Order: sequence, then C-alpha cells, then structure tokens
Amino acid sequence: MDIELIRKYNVPGPRYTSYPTVPFWNEEQFTAAKWEYTLLRSFESWKEEGISLYIHLPFCESLCTFCGCHKKITKRHEVEDPYIKTVLKEWDLYLELLPEKPKIKEIHLGGGTPTFFSTENLKQLINGILEGAELKEDFEFSFEGHPNNTSKEHLQTLYDLGFRRVSYGVQDYDPQVQLAINRIQPFENVKKVHEWSKEIGYTSVNHDLVFGLPHQTLQGIEETINKTNELKPDRIAFYSYAHVPWIKGNGQRGFNEDDLPKDDEKRALYELGKQMFYDNGYVEIGMDHFALKTDSLYKAMQDGSLHRNFMGYTAGATKVMIGLGMSAISDSWFSFAQNEKQLKDYEERVERGEIPVYRGHILNEEDLQIREQILNVMCNFETEFHGENEQFDLIKHRLKDLQKDGLVTIDGRHVFVTEKGIPFVRNICMAFDLKMDLSRPKERMFSKTV
Repeated sequence: MDIELIRKYNVPGPRYTSYPTVPFWNEEQFTAAKWEYTLLRSFESWKEEGISLYIHLPFCESLCTFCGCHKKITKRHEVEDPYIKTVLKEWDLYLELLPEKPKIKEIHLGGGTPTFFSTENLKQLINGILEGAELKEDFEFSFEGHPNNTSKEHLQTLYDLGFRRVSYGVQDYDPQVQLAINRIQPFENVKKVHEWSKEIGYTSVNHDLVFGLPHQTLQGIEETINKTNELKPDRIAFYSYAHVPWIKGNGQRGFNEDDLPKDDEKRALYELGKQMFYDNGYVEIGMDHFALKTDSLYKAMQDGSLHRNFMGYTAGATKVMIGLGMSAISDSWFSFAQNEKQLKDYEERVERGEIPVYRGHILNEEDLQIREQILNVMCNFETEFHGENEQFDLIKHRLKDLQKDGLVTIDGRHVFVTEKGIPFVRNICMAFDLKMDLSRPKERMFSKTV
C-alpha cells in the first residue's frame, strides 16, 4: 500500500449503504404519507420481484464497546414476548396498507442480538410474519448469531423455519482486544457453533472480523485469521472499525484512543488479512467482504446481481425493503424511512395503529441517478453515467485527483475502479456524492474511509 495515498484519502466518509446517506436526508420534506405512497408505487411496479424484510431485534445482555448499532442492554428476558408482539402488529399495519399479499424474497434478523431471544419467540416471530405473506421460490433467510449464546436449538429451529445463512460476530481472538471491546468469546465457542451450523445444513456461514480495534497488531490479526481459515467460513466480512464516539456515546469510550492503530498501521492490518484470505481461496467481493467461489455472494458478483442496502451486500436485489422494529430503516427505492429509535416511542406509535417512521428522505430524479452510480461502483467497481453533461463534468472534476493517483480510469462516460483503487472505493463514491462537501468532510459526521 502507498502510505502517502492512505494519509491523503483517510478522511471521514460514508459507507454508502444508502444514497443519500442518512446525515443528508431532507427530513423537512419527508412525511409518513409520502413514504407510504412511494412504498405502494414500488410494490406495484416490482411485486413479482418480491420484497426484503429486515427485522431489528435490539436486546443485548452486555455492551460491546466497539459497537455502533442501536441496542438495548438488559438481562431481563421478559422483554422478548412484548417486543415480538409489537413487531408483528407493525407488520400487520403494512399488510393492511399493501393491496395484496407480499411475496417475501429475503428476511434478515439483525440487532442487537437476535439469539438473545428464545427459540419459541423466534418461531412466533417468523410464523407470524409468514402467515400474511407468500414466499418466493428462491427466498433466502439469514440471521446474526452471537457465538456465546447461540444454541444448537436456535440453529435447528431457525433452519426448520427456512434459514440457511448465519453470520457470527467474531471480531478478534486476541484476549487483550476482546477485553478492550468487552466481547469475551474463546475460539472454542465459535468453533462449536460453526460446526453445529454445518452439521445442521446451513449453506452459508459468515464470520464478521473487524480491523482497527484497540491493541490490534499484525501478529494478532494473523493469529485471528489463521483460526478463521481453520474453520473455513463460506463468507468473511472484514470491516473497518468505525470510531464514532460522538454519535454512540459511552459505548465507544471504553478504551483510550491512543490504543487504536493509526492510518497506515490500520491499513496494514487489512492488507495482511486480505492476502491471507486470497491464499485460502477467498475472492474479494465489493468492499470489506470475501467469499469462497461456492458461495452465493461470489456467484452474484459474477452474474451482476450483487446488491447493497442497509443490510450490507446481498446476493439478490429487491427494490422494496421493509424494516420492522425499533430504529429499523426501510427502503422503497424512491424513499427511505426510519422507525422511532427509542423503544418506548416505537411501541407507543404501533399501539396507536401508526406505521412508526419518524424521519426519512424522498429521492428526487438527481438522487435516483446518483444512487444508481454509487450502487454500481460499490457492487461492480464500475459505472456508466447517464445523467446530464453538466452533472458528469462536475463528477469528473471531483474524480480528477483519484484519476491522477491511479485509483480510477475514465473512458467517455464509463468510470472504472482500478485494483489499486479498491481500498479507496468509499472515497471514489464521495466524488459522485453531490450532497456532501468532498473537500472538507465534517469530522464528526462519519468514520474514516481507510
């Protein structure tokens, strides 16, 4: 890696799970009625494609200090049943709104900790969702499992309900790193749930690893990845730690910032990991993801169907994604809508018979054009621009430095990310992002890009 390039481009920037990104949503022009209108428009236009559901299960028994998710810390499991009932009431509100039974293509259970919930409550949730819907033939269900509390019963129950993908949050195996991020889980725990998953019949097992955590070293990352390669998960997400304590409060202040690897040190962790994945048969997919050639994510990249949304990279695109649960974000392609972030507010809105969205963004024609370009860059590392000449001239000007540094090439209106440019894909997307000030990103809005 070119150290000077890292220092030049390691600026705050979005991860582009949406465009416009959340800080640039025009909330003043957003209303729940507009969200519902765009949802119906998309549902009618692409109903044969099916819809995706993201269900946010926010409870965790302890706080991981690296985590940036919306969660509720509690050991009181009596919160499970009322929450499940509220989520199903919210789903009923959507079923009343939609003109016919939806066809579900994807369900993803995220958190929080989905495996905080008992198998009976998870069964109640999924059966309740499916009562009012049909399934696409090629449906895909996935969930996030905590290695410390995912039981064989969890895995069997969800498998019997149609789940074939599971993602385990590993982060790092170094005891010092685990202590700093308050995520103590020995390799034996991960090995156990991984092997159970394969034994039961899950076809895609993912491990989440994070680089840039406090006290991480090259030696420690090497040991973590050696252990990961020993289990050979189908997919690996190798995320850059997003240090945003000004957003997440005390949760990300559990260690001294001097303990974090800096710029080129942090990138060296990634480069070592990437090479080790390559050496073990993995292929880089989009940004921060690796997959074996037998996995559906690799196949989606090969046939051009790879998609990216608030759930991250997915093997199948749907224009409609409905988010259920506290803080969940929905996407109708023409608009985004986020549910109430506070549990009490979320529950009260649903009990009043209201779809509990409280903010969002209605995309205009320019937004839709740029959204398509950024999605292409994130998924395919190339795009062909079809907008106005004036617009493209502005984007070309923003890409000038990136082109000069060999990170992109431009042929007419076709923009290609070079192999050298892949680590800087967030910066490249920022050149297309007409809603943010590229030259002076706001330090306290986003995590660093590299």
